[in-house]
Amino acid sequence: MRSHDVDYKIIGTDIQVLEVELDPNETVVAEAGAMVYMSESIAFETKMGDGSEPDQGFMGKLFSAGTRLITGESLFMTHFTHRGGYGKAHVAFSAPYPGTIIPIDLGELPQGLIVQKDGFLAAARGTKINLHFNQKLGAGFFGGEGFILQRLTGDGKAFIHAGGTIIEKRLNNELLRVDTGCVVAFEPGIDFSIARAGGLKSMIFGGEGLLLATLRGTGRVWLQSMPIKKLIQALAPGGGNGQKESGGMLGNLVGGILDE
Repeated sequence: MRSHDVDYKIIGTDIQVLEVELDPNETVVAEAGAMVYMSESIAFETKMGDGSEPDQGFMGKLFSAGTRLITGESLFMTHFTHRGGYGKAHVAFSAPYPGTIIPIDLGELPQGLIVQKDGFLAAARGTKINLHFNQKLGAGFFGGEGFILQRLTGDGKAFIHAGGTIIEKRLNNELLRVDTGCVVAFEPGIDFSIARAGGLKSMIFGGEGLLLATLRGTGRVWLQSMPIKKLIQALAPGGGNGQKESGGMLGNLVGGILDE
């Protein structure tokens, strides 16, 4: 089915809110629990699946919903529809942690968009949300996103969420090396794999982790400056910030020994 043609605006800077404007009988689909506020004429219903194939039957919907459980998402999605007879209605959504909301026009991406498993926020009804399996074992085990990603396809608007600041890069048969947790989304023409971060000393004491993601090919890539795992580590007692001084001293000490 063709996606509903929804309008939107993004409110705020650090902790953003997505406000979607609906005409009568238009629907937007969102992750359960993402809604902030909605107009009186908005009716919402929790359903299995994204609603992109209304005639798929119960078993098809069950399978579609079950695949979401594999990605760690809720079994259900919430459908918000403008049930008033006239005028505009609004419904707003926020992401679960600070960052940036990215609007994507899937009509410009005939092969869809591959997104980290917790990156999807909302989309116009008609957007299909499928699993995307990372077939490379290294990227699956160590890529920060596991074997399973999400693939969004359709011809309407979709909205994904990134932690911190978003950076969009356009690769032209190039290679880009990235922290494994900083990859938010990429076009299917991009090859995603994992490479060693450097020599033994750099891997252990460099602070960049043992491995880096490598993105190679032609297409767009979206990166985030603050993955949720880094945010948790920074805020946790005894986390990354608390260990910086002692870790730096230890790294310098052992690094000096290795240089001997």
